[in-house]
Amino acid sequence: MQDVVNNLPKQAKDKHNENKKFFARLKKKPPKNLDYVMQELHEEEFRETNCLECANCCKTTGPLFTDKDIDRIAKFFKLKPQQFIDRYLRIDEDNDYVLQSVPCTFLGADNYCSIYEVRPKACREFPHTDRKKFQQISHLTLKNVAICPAAFNIVETMKKRLKV
Repeated sequence: MQDVVNNLPKQAKDKHNENKKFFARLKKKPPKNLDYVMQELHEEEFRETNCLECANCCKTTGPLFTDKDIDRIAKFFKLKPQQFIDRYLRIDEDNDYVLQSVPCTFLGADNYCSIYEVRPKACREFPHTDRKKFQQISHLTLKNVAICPAAFNIVETMKKRLKV
């Protein structure tokens, strides 16, 4: 799996222009059944993919933390929300709460998440390949194919299956 992860940025870069054109066409004229197809592709891929073998998302990027996430996780740690913010988060250039550093503070050496049950919404939904109105998040998917082998595979299969 580590070889796949190591090769992913180059593979994603090689496919970037092709993917960008594909997503531009998809955005212009999304198939009526796009959400259904994406749900299917997502489920197919994650029957084969074990995130615990990779955890590259947790090692290389940090999620955005919503106010609800902060409240929920702070409660889990028996902290006040501001204490949680002061200890673990910072405000980024977009004025969003993010982790102070990556890899994620909550990622164990075994790739397990110590706050899995209360993890942020962004972590729960990653890599966002089963989102409704998928064509609206193509910019995000273009980034995620360089991080997540499953997202890369889903996009490759999608290009074969959807003729746009």
